[in-house]
Amino acid sequence: MKCVRSIVIAGMPASGKTTVAREVASRLGLRYVAGGDILREMARERGYRPEGDGWWDSEEGRKFLMERKGNLEFDREVDRRLKDLIMSGGYVATSYSMPWLLGPEVVKVWLGASPAARAARMARRDGISLEDALRVIEFRDRENAELYRALYGYELAPDASVFHLIIDTERVPPSDVAELVVLYARAFWRSAGETF
Repeated sequence: MKCVRSIVIAGMPASGKTTVAREVASRLGLRYVAGGDILREMARERGYRPEGDGWWDSEEGRKFLMERKGNLEFDREVDRRLKDLIMSGGYVATSYSMPWLLGPEVVKVWLGASPAARAARMARRDGISLEDALRVIEFRDRENAELYRALYGYELAPDASVFHLIIDTERVPPSDVAELVVLYARAFWRSAGETF
């Protein structure tokens, strides 16, 4: 099987995607890109100021996410741009949609954790109360599920068949999760005859 030397990491909000993806990219000498980076570019094109890691959970960020719901073509454009980057090789990407839109030639990883664990991470990361973080997690989980169901007709978390590797991040430190992803990716590429 031909493979593309890229990795896609998916998971629900605050499952550790960004932290792990950045570390994996650093360890493998690849570039990091997030679907959210392209989404931010497109938000800027619409007059928003999407700054900081917690922007999606801010009032303006939630307003943008609600506006975006009314224009599914907007997200399809994000996905087209991101897919082109990933398929060019040399990327570790975080994305909600790419695992379902790419074939088996790209390593696809799902990071999972309970809503409570994800809310605790978000509260620490964003400096908000656990109660507020739980509300944000519930809102984002619901909104993301509705969006990708409408866009492509799939459920975010339940369909494990598209992933090469699934890791429960609830009790495993990000550096260890990154090491698992690196080991798997190297074995995957080696089995396809890649040298590195």
